[in-house]
Amino acid sequence: MATHFPRQRLVSGSHKRAYLTTLCCLLMLLGWLPLAFAGDSIYGKVIEVKSADLVVLDYGEGKYQVRIAGVLMPREAQLVKNSKEFVSKLVLRQNVRLRFDGFNKKGEMVGQLQTDDPQRGIQDVGLELVRSGLVRRQPNYDYKYQKLSMAEKEAQRAKRGTWATAPAQ
Repeated sequence: MATHFPRQRLVSGSHKRAYLTTLCCLLMLLGWLPLAFAGDSIYGKVIEVKSADLVVLDYGEGKYQVRIAGVLMPREAQLVKNSKEFVSKLVLRQNVRLRFDGFNKKGEMVGQLQTDDPQRGIQDVGLELVRSGLVRRQPNYDYKYQKLSMAEKEAQRAKRGTWATAPAQ
């Protein structure tokens, strides 16, 4: 006598949804694969400066909006204008390197942006912004060897930008 086994579903309904969700997430992540790990670098050209801390980077195969890591934008209108002009002069239509740090809560790409100019040399845009006093260092964020903290202290001592009228901290 032949035993008849009921046909079993390999994947239940809830497991199927979880499987499909996981598969979709993996496929979406494949688009971000070149930038999946902090510390990875991308080279490209800045084609737009939206604000002092947000630029559009064309890397040849596409474009990314990049938030410059470690800086807090000023609220004063003149400093906002000056800081955007500062970044524009430094990187607009220039080749740059983005060192990817991660994504912020808004899902924006965040990283350290560095110039790639043979005449001026390599400059870290966030570090130069802080050093100029046009922006402040983001609390609880610093580069290796506390470079942002030292740049901010330098701007404070020299009373540059936002520190020109602010009391020393």
